[in-house]
This record gives sequence, structure tokens and C-alpha cells, in this order.
Amino acid sequence: MTVDDYILSHIEPEPDYLYRLYRATNIRLLHGRMASGHLQGRLLKMLVQMIRPHRILEVGTFSGYSAICMAEGLDDDGRVYTFEINDEQEDFTRPWIEESPVAHKIEFIIGDAITEAPKLGIEFDMAFIDGDKRTYRETYEMALSLLRPGGFILADNTLWDSHVVDPAYDHDQQTQGIRAFNDHVAQDERVEQVILPLRDGLTLVRLK
Repeated sequence: MTVDDYILSHIEPEPDYLYRLYRATNIRLLHGRMASGHLQGRLLKMLVQMIRPHRILEVGTFSGYSAICMAEGLDDDGRVYTFEINDEQEDFTRPWIEESPVAHKIEFIIGDAITEAPKLGIEFDMAFIDGDKRTYRETYEMALSLLRPGGFILADNTLWDSHVVDPAYDHDQQTQGIRAFNDHVAQDERVEQVILPLRDGLTLVRLK
């Protein structure tokens, strides 16, 4: 048994619906491992239960796994507004979201969150950034502008498979985007931040 197997056998089980979604994601979509999966999904649910947000902004829906996990942790009148810029993703993702047990707590929107999310006119309590790595810094600034004081931003993939410390990836645009984001947040006096070495790196940011 690996350490990962041990961890998964000692945390809240993955709900059957999410197990089937994760499996379908890996069978039918390219880069299926981009979905949050069992461990991160249970963490997202628990963080929502701890933070107790009313409105959550997600940038990067992909197959809907993380949106469903966060919605699980919300009160019944809470909402996740999740944006996916790739319209080719809609045919797969929308049915999985709409048929989920928490569909009434999720608004699935096709479009660029950087330009479209501010048009909602909503102040968010929490944001989860998991979209285009090349524009993480711009996405962060957009999300921060919509966040209430004391609110939280979670950013996924911030260690980028350790590429952030590998000179071989100095000219890779996605690695450059993650590095720029990490440097920017580390120097941002408006927030407190911590990076968790979970999976591909998860940064937690709190707006002061």
C-alpha cells in the first residue's frame, strides 16, 4: 500500500456520483488528471464547511468535479458560480452538474471569468482559481476585487509538478504564469498566504 492509498483509506469516502464523474473524466477527456479527485475534493468540501462562504467564484470548471465538491459544503442557499472558458467542454460538463445532487447550488457559465465575473455584481466570500495558468495573476486580481474583506482565494497547481523550481521550464509560458502568480502573492501586503504541497500545490490566500 502506498502513502496515497493509505490516506484515501482514512478520509471521508468519495461519493459514488463523484467516483463515476472522475472515471468518466479520465476516459472521455484529455488531461483527465486535471480534475480535483478524491483527496482534494474532500479538502475543498471541508474548507467550505470551515470558511462557511455564501457565494463562491470558481475559475475553470473543467468536468465539474471541484464545483460539486464545494457545493456539497455549502448551505442550501449558497451558490457556486463556476466559469469555463472552453465552450467545447459544455456538452460533457453541463449534464454532470445538472444531474448532481447539488445542482441547485451551482451556476455553470461558459465564458472568460476575467471579463464576465465582474458583470455579475456579486461580492464573493471565496474564490477557487483553476483556469489558464498563463493568466493566474490577472485572474487573482479580478477575484480579489470581488472578494469581501476576510474572504479567501484558493489557487490550484501552484507548484506545477515542481516545474516552478526547474530551470528546464524557464521558457514555458504556463510555468512562467504560475511563477509570476506565486511571486506576486508572496509580495502582496493585502493578504496572508500559505502554500500546501498537496497534489500539484494548493495556495490559500486570505484578504485582510
